[in-house]
Amino acid sequence: WQTGLMDCCTDCSVCCCGMFCFPCLACQVAGDMNECCLCGTSVAMRTLYRTRYNIPGSICSDYCITLWCPVCSVCQIKRDINRRRELGIF
Repeated sequence: WQTGLMDCCTDCSVCCCGMFCFPCLACQVAGDMNECCLCGTSVAMRTLYRTRYNIPGSICSDYCITLWCPVCSVCQIKRDINRRRELGIF
């Protein structure tokens, strides 16, 4: 990951969107990945993204993060997508 799970201050707009309109951010992430809007917060989405970009981790860690910190999880994915877009690798 290009930012940590709790690095909300690195992109305040993503953090605010996650805190105040979590379903909107989840739909943005799903849309960015050409998936159904309902999939944005799923373990499968996090695992798909992580494996696509060879980010270290496991399905078990993906499960725990999406279960206990769903807002942080989706924010982290969105920050990563934004950074990869800036670098032209998304």
